[in-house]
Amino acid sequence: MIKKAIIISLSGYKLTKVELNIFKKYLPWGVILFRRNIRDFIQLKKLILSIKKITRDKNYPILIDEEGGDVSRLENIINNKNFSQKYFGEIFDFNQRIGSNIYKYYINEICMNLNSLGININTIPVVDRLYKFTHKFLKQRVYSSKIKTIKKLSSICINICKLNKIATVIKHIPGHGLAKIDSHKKLPVVNNNYKYLIKNDFKCFKNTKSLFAMTAHILYKKIDSKNCATHSPIIIKKIIRKKIGYQGIIISDDISMKSLKKNITKNALEALEAGCNLALYCQGRSSESLNLLKKIPPIDEFTRKKTSEFYKFLR
Repeated sequence: MIKKAIIISLSGYKLTKVELNIFKKYLPWGVILFRRNIRDFIQLKKLILSIKKITRDKNYPILIDEEGGDVSRLENIINNKNFSQKYFGEIFDFNQRIGSNIYKYYINEICMNLNSLGININTIPVVDRLYKFTHKFLKQRVYSSKIKTIKKLSSICINICKLNKIATVIKHIPGHGLAKIDSHKKLPVVNNNYKYLIKNDFKCFKNTKSLFAMTAHILYKKIDSKNCATHSPIIIKKIIRKKIGYQGIIISDDISMKSLKKNITKNALEALEAGCNLALYCQGRSSESLNLLKKIPPIDEFTRKKTSEFYKFLR
């Protein structure tokens, strides 16, 4: 069965009959887990094993947002609430050697937990640049306002994850830090010009060696006045692919976020048409997942090749 170009989410602690039938009839590229799917270690391991069993794929892509701090999906298993990216950025800026060593240890421990559960993709690091006016939903999730700190710590994160066979997803490419509103609720508009963005926010993502990247639902008005980055061929093909030079799999941010104004199917299809390789659906409603899988195309040749590289990476 050829994979469809979408990552879906689940409704609860175990696969429902509807979700079982979805996997029997269709094959989403992967699954992303949320707190609603996690009661304890044993339950989560059983859920992941059931997904891998029904897909007949021991390396089936299982994603999670385990950033630490405000975004800690594993809080019922490990207490990671105090360890935000900003926390590690502040330590690093105080003492680079100590900061690097502590962060390496922390990422290694997180990866060990993910490996024991059967999770193989973590949607970290957040590579956005911090500003005084960055919206509060993102402030603790970023390393620093200093580009050198962002690049150093994001590199540590990706490299330690690679050593542990955990793939990473850099986000929110090409940069979310300038947004003054929460993109979960409304579409942020960034008015900075191309020259500024290239030297600042976009620079944070340049030469970042991650297998996956996630887009920003941001309207960069002076680059594409009509489409947010997720739906912009200009941003994806000319900025992310050519200028930033990112060559891995591009995943849209959640297509059900309110910053995208159309229905989720149109949001997904427009993301794929613009140049995203995979659409991401996070609400976990099985009826919506089923409808999406009926309408989303199979992954293209580029994504097949990169998916094969991901599977080789896991060996």
